[in-house]
Amino acid sequence: MKKLHRLTVGPLAENCYVLWEDSPGSPKRGYLVDPGEDFPRIQSFLEEESILPLGVLLTHAHFDHIGALPALHKAYQLPIWCPEADRPLYHSPDNAMPPWYPAVQNLPPLADTPLPAFGFQALHTPGHSPGSTSYYFPEEGFVLTGDTLFAGSVGRTDLPGGSEPVLMDSLRNVLFSLPSKTLAYPGHGPHTTIAIERMDPFFGLS
Repeated sequence: MKKLHRLTVGPLAENCYVLWEDSPGSPKRGYLVDPGEDFPRIQSFLEEESILPLGVLLTHAHFDHIGALPALHKAYQLPIWCPEADRPLYHSPDNAMPPWYPAVQNLPPLADTPLPAFGFQALHTPGHSPGSTSYYFPEEGFVLTGDTLFAGSVGRTDLPGGSEPVLMDSLRNVLFSLPSKTLAYPGHGPHTTIAIERMDPFFGLS
């Protein structure tokens, strides 16, 4: 059985998720999703729960989702999987929000190997960024939507590489095709369900 824990980190209240396999008599092993900041909090949780991290999955590469990566890499030497279309953004010195947030320095290299087998489907859901990816766990009935879908809202499209028509297509044709009872865990804010968001008149589907 997989467990999910949310750590809200940084001034922009970004959601970092810890996912791990929790089976009696077996070591706890899992992955971090979007470790945006506050490495000490992330490390403390891993140690308190005796979770061995195996790697990092990024839903996208915006600065507020990658800030803890240098410290994580130094501590654990973890492989980091970033959506292919967001790799230029990951390395870009313009991936920042000046004067408040400079670009993240000393970012570790990205993994060039296939995504790990951990019971999820990687769904390409661009629009907020070119490579935005949602991680769907069908057996557990939840999806990590990054900044594509929030509770009662959607991701920004006014950042470089963003596109409102593309985002709407990702929502209507990818995320909203998931089972209605699917829990959606976003990159900011509380969780919601696909059923609730699908009924929003904004999308013209109800």
